[in-house]
Amino acid sequence: MHFHDEDEGADIPRLLEEIPLLYKARAFAESLNANTWFSRLGEPLDARERDLARTYLDGLGFPEAEPALLSDWDEAAGAAETQDRDPMGWEAEEMLRTGLVSRVLERLDEEAVHAALTLVAQKTGDTARDAVEEAAALADVEDIGLVHAAAGALAQAANGAVLVVLAEAEDDDPPHPFLARWRLFARGRWPVGLAGATYNIL
Repeated sequence: MHFHDEDEGADIPRLLEEIPLLYKARAFAESLNANTWFSRLGEPLDARERDLARTYLDGLGFPEAEPALLSDWDEAAGAAETQDRDPMGWEAEEMLRTGLVSRVLERLDEEAVHAALTLVAQKTGDTARDAVEEAAALADVEDIGLVHAAAGALAQAANGAVLVVLAEAEDDDPPHPFLARWRLFARGRWPVGLAGATYNIL
């Protein structure tokens, strides 16, 4: 396929505008540190983690909800089942995601967005599964479905965080709830999700 020179010329300013954002997305992908993932499961929530949970809940529109510590994988399995029956948190997240995607598409074309999200997915896919399988093995967890759910939740959180970066919302005050959730994963936790007025965190 041949493009006319004037088409190529018109495309250059748009591409130059997109390049800094794509570099930021790549920097985010390269900063992903699997060494910390799932490393503090079941430990008491520290002050920073409680602050992150509060930021997430307030940003999602659930100021009455509170973070709660799950002590082991069995409790996480029960919390995940409860969350499946209580989709309010998921619906609130989808609304936030839709808003972020709209902001991103004001800055990047769909192909560039897809490339950035694919890069992050590649970085998190296998390494997330390896990290969670190691943590599960140490805890004698045999529920493969639960292990896959934890890995999938981390990948989804990374996807949400890079959307924040691409939307140029990473410096928002208060922080975007997707960034707060990602930082909980980065600190070694598994925020299983919202069930009723409880934000369950392993």
